[in-house]
Amino acid sequence: MAPPDPPELPGGGDPRREGDVATRTRRRVARPPRFKVVLYNDDYTPMEFVVALLESVFKKGPAEATQLMLQIHRKGSGIAGVYVLQVAETKVAAVHRMAEERGYPLRAGVEDE
Repeated sequence: MAPPDPPELPGGGDPRREGDVATRTRRRVARPPRFKVVLYNDDYTPMEFVVALLESVFKKGPAEATQLMLQIHRKGSGIAGVYVLQVAETKVAAVHRMAEERGYPLRAGVEDE
């Protein structure tokens, strides 16, 4: 008489025996690609608006938002955050909508990480 088959483990997988311990190999799930949301400097959008936008859309604290705004102002662009593609595109759309509602030419874009 053959021994009974080992029970199926939760989550699937083929259990293996190592001594008295049942083990199984876990499959690795590939992480989705991530994208940078980049804000670009312009000569017309007020610094206070950029800080407020970074706080509301990107959930930055006041100090971090101010520091990032200054980087964008001095270097011409800055990374506001890194997200999966759909979230990054949604944040860019929110930036453009908020800027356009107030008549500012602030631009943002999505780049590969």
